Amino acid sequence: MPSMDPSPVIRLPDPCLVVLVGAAGAGKSTFAARHFAPGEILSSDAYRARLAGDAADQRATAGAFSALHRDLRRRLAARQLTIVDATSVQHRARAALLRDAAAAGIPAVAIVLDLPPDVVLARNAERTGSRVVPEDAVRRHLEALRRALAGDGLEREGFSAVVRLRDTGAVAAARVERVRSPAA
Repeated sequence: MPSMDPSPVIRLPDPCLVVLVGAAGAGKSTFAARHFAPGEILSSDAYRARLAGDAADQRATAGAFSALHRDLRRRLAARQLTIVDATSVQHRARAALLRDAAAAGIPAVAIVLDLPPDVVLARNAERTGSRVVPEDAVRRHLEALRRALAGDGLEREGFSAVVRLRDTGAVAAARVERVRSPAA
């Protein structure tokens, strides 16, 4: 029997936009920190913290995303690989990111952390302080993710690739490889 590599290899064109998709508590920030340099990651929590002094302050969300998109457009215009670390479970959020990537002529890749709901809810409950998201909000994220993944939902939106990691083992084993684009 041939041996198989259990580690999913995620090949990313460089440059590209990587959109992390998943409910609060799915591990998007941990995944981003493990695979990408801090300067490549645009985190909605970090923008809220900068604006309001608290990453969980939802009143700062509009301003945070305005600043995130401004910085995203700047990075894409400079042809820099960029990761957006936000839930991105809503179609309108992904559509805005896809528009920014298309305007810059940069491909967009979705990496979906589609973990079992019980795992996501438990991880969220284990968070400390203001990082705990209300359970009903996490459940709404999970339902929005289900709707987004129905059929070929994300594939039809315009992502050049959609990588779906369905369990904690796949997330932990994932490896990211960059493939330099000839035009870069």
